[in-house]
Amino acid sequence: MGPDGIARCGWVGDDAEYRRYHDEEWGRPLHGDRALFEKMSLEGFQAGLSWITILRKRPRFREVFAGFEPEVVAEFDDADVERLMADAGIIRNRAKILATIGNARLVREMAPGTLDELMWSFAPPPRTAAARPVAFADVPAVTAASDALSKALRRAGFRFVGSTTMYALMQSAGMVDDHLRGCHRAP
Repeated sequence: MGPDGIARCGWVGDDAEYRRYHDEEWGRPLHGDRALFEKMSLEGFQAGLSWITILRKRPRFREVFAGFEPEVVAEFDDADVERLMADAGIIRNRAKILATIGNARLVREMAPGTLDELMWSFAPPPRTAAARPVAFADVPAVTAASDALSKALRRAGFRFVGSTTMYALMQSAGMVDDHLRGCHRAP
């Protein structure tokens, strides 16, 4: 139960931004190549860090990565990489920055809607109310679906798309619904 009297998933805690994210974004179906490219990029930057760090830096990420428009990010060059490496408002990890640019180039080469279609093709059928997780310990870190999505993206050349990262994306983008039983967002 949150300080506002609303029952939420236990991972939310007392942070106002986490509450907003949980209530307004997490688990809601997200579509569109740009939106999913942003989500994939931010989940990649999150690897090894807490998600709240990414949420707090997301406005700056959006600013310096041109709103995560794949066509624009795909044109980033060495000067852009150095500009990003010098920006304390984001996660300054060269491998993750290079992966984001490389991934944008792959998205740019796809027909419109292809990334959305590819990612959503791995969404499992909705779970029944009886199968809803009761505790955070009931929520997996990876699934067969996230393994398969990760492998498909890696085969296509994408980077920083491991199975754990892809399961987090699937949760946040509404491909799976892991709101705990009793959460006000659980159907």
